[in-house]
Amino acid sequence: MKSVDLAFLPALEQARLIRNKDISPLELAEIYLERIERLNPALGAYVTVMAEQALADARAKTEHLVSNPEDLPPLFGVTVSVKDLNPVEGVACAYGLRAACNLIAPEDDYIVGKLRQAGMIILGKTATSQLGSLPYTEPPGFPPARNPWNLNYTPGGSSGGAAAALAAGLCAISQGSDGGGSLRGPAFCCGLVGMKASRGRISFSPIGERLNGLAVNGPLGRTVADTAALLDVLSGYEVGDPYWLPDPEPSFLAGLDTPPKPLRIGYATRLDPIGEVDPVCRQAIYETVQQVEDLGHRAEEVIFPNLADLIEPFVVVWQSVLTEVGVPWVVMEKMNRWLYWRAWRINSGAYLRSVAKLQQVARQVVRFCQPYDVLILPVFMHPTIKVGEWKGLRSPKVLENVINWVAPCPPFNASGQPALAIPRGFAPNGLPIGVQLVGRPADEATLLALAAQLEQVSPWSNQRPAFATEVGGPEPRDAAPIV
Repeated sequence: MKSVDLAFLPALEQARLIRNKDISPLELAEIYLERIERLNPALGAYVTVMAEQALADARAKTEHLVSNPEDLPPLFGVTVSVKDLNPVEGVACAYGLRAACNLIAPEDDYIVGKLRQAGMIILGKTATSQLGSLPYTEPPGFPPARNPWNLNYTPGGSSGGAAAALAAGLCAISQGSDGGGSLRGPAFCCGLVGMKASRGRISFSPIGERLNGLAVNGPLGRTVADTAALLDVLSGYEVGDPYWLPDPEPSFLAGLDTPPKPLRIGYATRLDPIGEVDPVCRQAIYETVQQVEDLGHRAEEVIFPNLADLIEPFVVVWQSVLTEVGVPWVVMEKMNRWLYWRAWRINSGAYLRSVAKLQQVARQVVRFCQPYDVLILPVFMHPTIKVGEWKGLRSPKVLENVINWVAPCPPFNASGQPALAIPRGFAPNGLPIGVQLVGRPADEATLLALAAQLEQVSPWSNQRPAFATEVGGPEPRDAAPIV
């Protein structure tokens, strides 16, 4: 098998080859590191490449495979990328801040430890928008992350580097996080599967989650099964977590062996006060509805609750984290400085009222969703934007554009419900599009089962961007440091 074909194999298929000793973890790591060296300078997916550590880990995994091949975890020896908001011991964690790019993490984040326990090999740290605050990945002082389907467009954000790396075949699977669409949006932009898990499914230990339960770590995969497998790895309770869920039974991956019962499904193509979704995204919803009906499920159009009461309190909580992270405003980019000072002017009483209002709206969202097993909604309101498209705009206009683009995602960060972005083809300009599946609280299993059915009907993992399959690769730009 050619190296490019191996690079795009689903993670679980790579793990099967490893267990069968058809390929070694070291060989796979070498393939990915060569591709990163060749393609990442034009893509901007990785900000730090952990080549020496990855190769040493891959050698150890290869030796383990020879001496003790039994009872290997499902993703043993598989490569993974880590978002540069999650510390990896001994490696810089810059959070999209140029001023912080020499700050070395003293310990692993909880989810990094989970990846290591699963026998996975970390290739490097992927690009994020500065402090994870924006749905595109263009932090000043770093090359912008670009979409491998068209380098003129963004892969989304804030997990833009994670999505770009996976879509370009620069890792087998990716970790990201989602505080308002930051996993689902990049999945939508890059033709991947992105899961925002239920609140409490994945621990934020040891530091804690700063957004009052809005944010969650999670998986990005090429396939539904890969995504389920990484969700199994990341899930779990850590002592002292403020909210948590019991482990699923069976596991999310094992649950895919059982097709879902006939489901009651709602769908919507309009979200007020934003309005009607872009026609290309609307058509993707209609086609998905037709497919679920053909699979024996019952679908009906719904009028989703007006989001007007959600927007203001959500922005208040979202922007307030910029005042809490301990970063001087003078080193922030223009948009974050503006958000910082907006947040700084809000007193504690007003902040707590926003938190309470967000909880009220979240209850309304969950109550609306109760009659349905799954909702089918847009991920974002229109396809992805060009790199730098909003760069020259005044900050209030950027905020307006962000709200109008990502509107279908934040309601479920507020409600804590699971939500899954899946690919649904391509826009006329050749860029991927997708839909969002939303489930009942703590019911990721039904979303994954339905998504697996849709994947069987119209597979997507065999699609590859031309950029990532050309032998010669693109002209290099600013490369990530290799450590």
